[in-house]
Amino acid sequence: MPAALHPYLRFPGNAREAFEFYGAALGTEPQFATFGDAGAVPPDHPVSDAIMHGSLEVTDLIRLYVSDDVEGMSPEPLTTGNNVTLAIMGDDEQRIRSAFDALSEGGTVQIPLQKQMWGDTYGAFLDRFGINWQMNISAIDPES
Repeated sequence: MPAALHPYLRFPGNAREAFEFYGAALGTEPQFATFGDAGAVPPDHPVSDAIMHGSLEVTDLIRLYVSDDVEGMSPEPLTTGNNVTLAIMGDDEQRIRSAFDALSEGGTVQIPLQKQMWGDTYGAFLDRFGINWQMNISAIDPES
């Protein structure tokens, strides 16, 4: 999959409600994974049912992503303005690494670009203009 830019929305605990509303309005079905589904927290944890990652395919070229904001997930409190992140995702490792390095210059790297528990390489930063970015390099499936 070539690198693509997607809006990533964070909500204060109502991500499922918001994306079910957006999906109904746009005629598409959202997909969700909770923190419990991903094994990020135990099943009885208070945020086990919170949305860790969700997606809503609007068109072949436009996909929205969503998560609930849980304590410790972000270095700054959730506010209007920092609840939208631009996410570059794909399997073009060289291009995404280059974009991460160039766009984060003069900004604040919050999560270095590194291998994550879900198998992909991921990083996040606030650029020098105050825009939040995420970069995700998809793990290449050796079976494909």
